[in-house]
Amino acid sequence: MRYDFDTILDRRHTHSLKWDRCPVDFGLDDVIPMWVADMDFAAPPEVVEAVSRRAAHGAYGYASIPESFWASAIGWLRERHGWAVERSWLARAPGVVPAVNLCVNAFTAPGDGVVVQTPVYYPFFHAVERNGRRLVRNPLAADGGSYRMDLADLERRIDERTRLLILCSPHNPVGRVWRREELAQLGEVCARRDLLVLSDEIHMDLVLPGRRHVPLASISPALAERTVTLLAPSKTFNIAGLNMSLVVSSNPALLARYTERFEAAGLTIASLFGAVALEAAYRHGADWLDQLLDYLEGNVDLADRFIAERLPDLRFIRPEGTYLALIDCRRLGMPQAELDEFCLRQARVYFDSGAWFGEESSGFVRINLACPRATLAEALARIERAFSSAGLPR
Repeated sequence: MRYDFDTILDRRHTHSLKWDRCPVDFGLDDVIPMWVADMDFAAPPEVVEAVSRRAAHGAYGYASIPESFWASAIGWLRERHGWAVERSWLARAPGVVPAVNLCVNAFTAPGDGVVVQTPVYYPFFHAVERNGRRLVRNPLAADGGSYRMDLADLERRIDERTRLLILCSPHNPVGRVWRREELAQLGEVCARRDLLVLSDEIHMDLVLPGRRHVPLASISPALAERTVTLLAPSKTFNIAGLNMSLVVSSNPALLARYTERFEAAGLTIASLFGAVALEAAYRHGADWLDQLLDYLEGNVDLADRFIAERLPDLRFIRPEGTYLALIDCRRLGMPQAELDEFCLRQARVYFDSGAWFGEESSGFVRINLACPRATLAEALARIERAFSSAGLPR
């Protein structure tokens, strides 16, 4: 079956965070939102059907989790990623961000250092600092149009109270899909300096053609022993609003520490529709995902080509994975706040501000490419027209 990613799905007035923010916060009804990381595509029909079928029952009481739920995730990880996960390694979370916060509290004490590799998904900063931990920044090294880990810098920044490293894999927002050798080298540093690793792999399925995601914990049993992996079908299948994620660790002591925090926070009651959607997505979503990835590659090609040919003072950082990308706008010489306002007010396109992800991406914006191609083309054309009207370089 061929799936349709070209039809524009009107998400306005549906209580969509992505689409309702500009009207509510800025009083602007005509903005194209290309910020928060959800897609403007309907979930796979098989997922919609499963949720609809359960909704039709009419009773929405407390949910239990069947063994088929866990089996679907185990099968997906084995077949899609070659990762043999056992049932005893798995626990639930209501989302990856809540799980990051729970893990920071489970594996560190107030005042301990937690490493993040900037620029990076900004809720990591909140999870560290709002829980009384010390943020340790290990900036990625910009290498032409790409980024790499700076492991020598990492070693210098670790002290006796650094306990945990939060890995973003694939990386948001720089779009890197880390190679096995890069991950193995990172693991060697963490083993040598006795760091635990919290590996956020929520974008693991969203790897563009020609690349392959390697789960960090699959590299070696020794590395798996110090790793807790967070994953979900939420980004992959556009079901983030159903609040269902997974926590994976082959180390029973680490999983028990997480579970203690999970239960202490009163989170044990599962999302009924989240459980249904996860199982349907992992059992029936492979073909839909394959077609989605081809479509996303076409959107990446469009943005890359358009910016190179018609906005040459901007630089598109081509992603290897995720549906997110950085656009380097520093040649314009605009402070970040002015750049953000220009895009919003003049171009009527709303991006994530680069500065949200760290000072290393100040002067950038992050674009969400997971939309019908016509929407992306219109957003890029708006930027070009705004540049022309303002007399900016093109």
